[in-house]
Amino acid sequence: MRLILVSGKTKEFLFSPNDSAADIAKHVYDNWPMDWEEEQVSSPNILRLIYQGRFLHGNVTLGALKLPLGKTTVMHLVARETLPEPNSQ
Repeated sequence: MRLILVSGKTKEFLFSPNDSAADIAKHVYDNWPMDWEEEQVSSPNILRLIYQGRFLHGNVTLGALKLPLGKTTVMHLVARETLPEPNSQ
């Protein structure tokens, strides 16, 4: 999986279909890339993944998204305290 920060910096990580958005956020937080130091956050709980324009809730697994195995999937990683309500504009 390739994660892109708002700053445009990217990093690739390897995850399994059983990993949830919350698992990914914690892993990235615990293994924060050195070249992302300026964007370091205070807690994994505020890291949010965006896939195809939608915020992923913490319990959503990669398998539930039916991502192609063996292919690099691109997601955005942002720091945000809360998620928007579904269908809110």
